[in-house]
Amino acid sequence: MTTEKTAIEPGTTDPRTTEKIRRIRRRLERLIGIAMTEGNALVPLRNGDEIFASMLESIRGAEHTVDMMTFVYWRGDIAHQFAQALSERARAGVRVRLLLDGFGSRPIEKDQLAAMERAGVRVAWFRDPMYLSPFKQNHRCHRKVLVVDETTAFTGGVGIAEEWCGDARNEHEWRDTHVRVRGAAVDGIAAAFTQNWAEGHDELFDAHDRFVTHEAHGDAIVQVVRGSASIGWQDMQTLIRVVLESAQERVRLATAYFAPDEYFVELLCATARRGVSVEILLPGPHTDKRVCLLAGQRHYEDLTACGVRIHQYQPTMMHAKIITVDSVASLIGSTNFNRRSLDHDEEVMLAVLDPALTAVLDGHFEEDLTVSEPISPGRWKRRSLVQRAREASVVPIRRYL
Repeated sequence: MTTEKTAIEPGTTDPRTTEKIRRIRRRLERLIGIAMTEGNALVPLRNGDEIFASMLESIRGAEHTVDMMTFVYWRGDIAHQFAQALSERARAGVRVRLLLDGFGSRPIEKDQLAAMERAGVRVAWFRDPMYLSPFKQNHRCHRKVLVVDETTAFTGGVGIAEEWCGDARNEHEWRDTHVRVRGAAVDGIAAAFTQNWAEGHDELFDAHDRFVTHEAHGDAIVQVVRGSASIGWQDMQTLIRVVLESAQERVRLATAYFAPDEYFVELLCATARRGVSVEILLPGPHTDKRVCLLAGQRHYEDLTACGVRIHQYQPTMMHAKIITVDSVASLIGSTNFNRRSLDHDEEVMLAVLDPALTAVLDGHFEEDLTVSEPISPGRWKRRSLVQRAREASVVPIRRYL
């Protein structure tokens, strides 16, 4: 199965759009200090049917290298498919490296893991909780990265588990988005893998690495931003702050886990108060972390009072991590709008300047709204004392959510 039909076709831009792109680009480059790359082609992949098919197709076609890292690698048929694909390529002489988070991937089947290692897959663990201090245990590798032959990369929100299979048709098939990338931005995504691989493995690169020069594949301008645990402000927080403060017309945010601190709540409100349309799409009745949902609901009253529109997705778990701005810019990757992503975990996010990609992601957002329920400011303000007590109960642990 191929997903080429969903590729974004390059288009022309008018002077106003060109100026929007130039303005956001210079702000991101100067304030984050990471140069953007041109000539990239991105294919948005929606839900497991598209995402897993494209990833497996790339792995099975690998000729030199496969580097893969994930937070979630659990049981089920899709986990076996990936293990078999990785093992087959390793047996064929391809250098295959698999980096698993020591906490998130702990349910992986041990016999499956052993079979991959026997086939020649080099497996490493990121911060095994058994051997870490409590401080380090709280800082996980939440990045999802696949790089094949140094020329094709994938990132987004998807883990390797049955929950992501299908097409978000019911509560057992999660809603998520990944993106396939070709062009110079692949190097930045590969660096996100290498940074975490270096912590758990002695060998940084070997004779299989060709260090290719990338050709132009499309018109997308991409900045790859890596987030890591730190004390104080970090690049991921700056990235989100820049795009929100740069927005002039519209911001759309879809996130699985919404538990921001007071600063980012006020930033969303300030964006709405200056006349920017701010829409947030969040999980509704189906969520795997009820405590995080409650932490976000605590802010609904303040957000809706200043004009932010909030919608809760109804069919299944909403797991995508996407922000679109002014029809020209998109953020897509592993970062949620919560303190865990912004303060504690290893994350990767693509800042993409491409009106065509943004239009597709905005279209997905609009489709998702048709099966979502809006939060009514008046009704939410009159919510029950029981609901308010639940929201208050998570306040002591909000910094870890």
